[in-house]
Parts: sequence; structure tokens; C-alpha cells
Amino acid sequence: MLVIGTALLLGAAILVPLAYLAIRRANARRALAELRPSALVGMAGDDVTLSGVAVAGPNGVLESRLAGAVCVWHGHEVLRHFATWEERQGAERERVMGNDSIADHTSPELFGVVVSEGARPSRPLPLLVDPEDAHVEGVHMCLQRVIGRPQRGVPAPADDLLGRVKGRISGIFRGETIEFEYREWVIRPGDRVTVRGRVELREGHPVLVAPRDGRLGIALGGTEEEAPPAGAAGGVLLGAGAAAAGVAGLALVLVASL
Repeated sequence: MLVIGTALLLGAAILVPLAYLAIRRANARRALAELRPSALVGMAGDDVTLSGVAVAGPNGVLESRLAGAVCVWHGHEVLRHFATWEERQGAERERVMGNDSIADHTSPELFGVVVSEGARPSRPLPLLVDPEDAHVEGVHMCLQRVIGRPQRGVPAPADDLLGRVKGRISGIFRGETIEFEYREWVIRPGDRVTVRGRVELREGHPVLVAPRDGRLGIALGGTEEEAPPAGAAGGVLLGAGAAAAGVAGLALVLVASL
């Protein structure tokens, strides 16, 4: 009886740390699935791919430069459409159309990502994304406007967008200008996004930035993953087994000692 009790106590001693580790790992997986910033602090320097819902960052909700749309990220581009003449056989010339980008800008403000729409953002800040020089795909186009060049004797079309363009307008300006095209894209609050980047700590808070060997990737869409059940069933079972073995072993040892 003493031998059995001692064996049960040893088994309980082995099961206790295993149960602790299982519960700790399950809680860590749950915290990561819920995009809690605390879960990513220990992943600083690692490349990750995370999906969640876009929310305002430290600067609050933004307004896009051209359309004035409410967003958490925005970018715009100006295209110059032009025509050139190319020589063909037989001394004929052919008019060839082309376009050049003469201005582009993306917002540098950080925005947040939470697990689902309506989720309470982490305090004081959610997981943040630094979109500087990010590769963005699939986002909403909120404006596309084409404005022709002024013609002699014809009233010039109103171009109220030129003054809103951020940055310097520059380019080769080949051929004959035909028209200018303004385009703008946004990520709206509540949009589900997938972000591929590297975890960086800024003043102790995790921020997703560009990986060392490429650009940060932001894509509209992604699947909402269910968080693992709270309290890790395996860890709870191990803990219950350790407690039962410990109680039984102690009882047997006490009985054998009488």
C-alpha cells in the first residue's frame, strides 16, 4: 500500500507541471486568436500573418485626401493620359495612347486590428499596423475621376482635386496631354483585413511592420477564426488527474503509516 501511495504521489508531481504548461499554452493560443497585444509581445522580430477587423489607430478615424471618405487608411494616384505619334512603314504615323503616374501618396498613420467587429479594443491601444510603403491589394476604390485638358474656346473643366493631391507632381510628360485621371482607395473602419508583416515593439507595444526582406502586405478580406475554448480541456483533465492521484496517494501513505 505504501508503494502504491508513493507511486501515486510521484505521478501527481509529474502531472502538475504538465497541466500547468498545457493550460498556459492554450491561453496563449486564445490570446493570439483574439489579437491581444500582450500575446505578441513575446513574438517581437517574428514574421506573422494575422486577420482581423480594421479600427482607428492613435490618431483616430481619418478622412481621405480626395473624396473625404471616412477611413483608417487611404491612398491616391494621379495618372496623366497622353498621346504620341510613332512612325510606321510607308511614312505613315500612328497615334499611340499611353499614361504615366505623376503623383501618388498613401497615408502613414497607424491603424489598429481587433478580432471582430464590435469587439472592445485593447486598452490603451489595440494591435497596431504601420502601413508605410505597404503593398495593399483588394481595397475599396472610393473615387475615380477623369478631367480633360483645357481646350481653346471651351470652358475648362473644374479641377477641384489638384489642390488636394499630397506630395509633388512630377513625371516625364511625354507627348500630348489628353486628360488627367484621379483615383483613390480606402480601408474603412470595420473592414476585415489580412496583414502579413513582422512584429516590432514600440515603447513596449506590438506593431506590425514590413519584414526585413520585403514589404508589409495588407489585403482586404480574411476569415474570422474562432478562438480556442477557454481553459484548455487537456490541461484541466491533467490537473484533475494530478489532484486525484495526489489525494489517493496521500491517503494510502497515511493508512500504511498507521
